[in-house]
Amino acid sequence: MSSPADSSPTPAPMPTSTPAPGQAAPFAHEAAVAARIAAMAGALLKGRFATAMQVDFKGATDLVTEMDLASERLIRDELARAFPADALFGEETGGADWRQGRVWVFDPLDGTTNFAHGLPIFSVSIALCLDGRPVAGAVHQPIAGETFVAWTNGGAWLNGAPIRVSAQDDLHKALVVTGFPYRIGDQIDEVLARLRRMILATQGVRRLGSAALDLCAVAMGRFDVFWETSLQPWDVAAGRLLVEEAGGRVTDFAGQPMPLDRGQLLATNGRLHEAVLAMLAI
Repeated sequence: MSSPADSSPTPAPMPTSTPAPGQAAPFAHEAAVAARIAAMAGALLKGRFATAMQVDFKGATDLVTEMDLASERLIRDELARAFPADALFGEETGGADWRQGRVWVFDPLDGTTNFAHGLPIFSVSIALCLDGRPVAGAVHQPIAGETFVAWTNGGAWLNGAPIRVSAQDDLHKALVVTGFPYRIGDQIDEVLARLRRMILATQGVRRLGSAALDLCAVAMGRFDVFWETSLQPWDVAAGRLLVEEAGGRVTDFAGQPMPLDRGQLLATNGRLHEAVLAMLAI
């Protein structure tokens, strides 16, 4: 029987300037491997998209499908094969303390609710963290065939081409995106207050259902702003790095540096950051 690697898709091209392992740009090799494995997991998900599958609940509205678990197994196996000395931390089965040493933090299916309902907006997110800070990562969107890749001081890339955040500096002309926490009832007043302000202050607000893809969209200028609460490290590790390497800014709602477990996240093109911070203050 062939291994998953034998039947994996051809990964999206990496930048032609990507050095080989051991050459100048640390973590470029890790980013390339993350992109390859994310594409493999994406191909697995795409093959079962819009088909009957087992769906369970982790909470009142938090779904998990058999494909979340299958994707996580594939990612774990491939990362362990590529980097046997590194630790792993995934959404579905946990793992090592991502704050210490080299730890791969990943979401095998970001946008599970969309996936379970046949909506083609979901992704695979894989990041390497060094003492809690992302240093390499990739996000793959299986349906669109888009692979976003970044590594420290290496820039941000989409299918081998460099990407940058938008140059929009007028909040009234900004297209923004948000997400809602699973336990929204616990913070409904704050969520709605912020949403109302942003609807009135911007060109438009979208809600797509995959935080990793929302961050990628800010990194490439499709959106100018993304904010959300109750996020987890696996939701944001790769996407945060992508925004920063694309020239954007990522903080909490007080404008402070954002540890991956902070929950609150504001990602912007940088030019709009202070204006949005004022909108989010409660």
